[in-house]
Amino acid sequence: MAETVVGGVRLHYQRLGVEGAPLRAVFVHGLVMDNLSSWYFTVANALAAFADVVLYDLRGHGLSERPAQGYREAEMVGDLCGVLDATVGDAPVVLVGNSYGAFLSVRFALRHPDRVAGLVLVDGHLGDSDFGERMAATLSLQGDEADNAIAASFQNWLGRHSARKRTKLGDMARALVNDTTLVRDLRATPPLTAADFERITAPALALYGESSDLLSRSLPVVARMPHCTVRVLPGCTHSILWEATNEVKTRIVDFCREVQP
Repeated sequence: MAETVVGGVRLHYQRLGVEGAPLRAVFVHGLVMDNLSSWYFTVANALAAFADVVLYDLRGHGLSERPAQGYREAEMVGDLCGVLDATVGDAPVVLVGNSYGAFLSVRFALRHPDRVAGLVLVDGHLGDSDFGERMAATLSLQGDEADNAIAASFQNWLGRHSARKRTKLGDMARALVNDTTLVRDLRATPPLTAADFERITAPALALYGESSDLLSRSLPVVARMPHCTVRVLPGCTHSILWEATNEVKTRIVDFCREVQP
């Protein structure tokens, strides 16, 4: 099992494909009920046919360590930076982020523009106004409200038919929400402005579901990115990675072929 330690936290990662290839892609998964497997079983292997691919578990997720604190934006972006240092080095990469992973990818691009060759935002949270409060409110749901929200989000998840996988993922999610500073740290996230998005000059692809609750608030934001192409997938919600896996995979592979050196 490949691991690296960033800021004292042990992070698990996997590397696929053609090590040292001109195109390097790093996949960043979503928050709480997610880990690197969501990318492994959908898009990453297709890209690994011609790219150097890295996937990693965010701190507190999957096989990475779950510290009691340290889930602020700066620390999470620092983790991504550390994983890159340990794998592909400082060469520019295409960052592929789903949901909260898109949020981290955008923040990384603002802090390290020279290290980003492209961005793919899959129904991404973008960290605009009131992001922290909205995320904290969702993660603070209890009882039936929490169960209904989880069921809605994961109705198309590949592991939904396995009671063991559901239980394990649910237990890890509860520990992350209840036993760490995650919710408090999210609430303290400083929002981005339109001017911030105008500074992201790397080529970008933004994919959103037609019925995603993020669509209306995200379109004006990504429109401020000078080189961002937006595609809205009909009939999909926030879970487009599960609902339209083949189309998402095809669009990401095509985008990466266009931006590869």
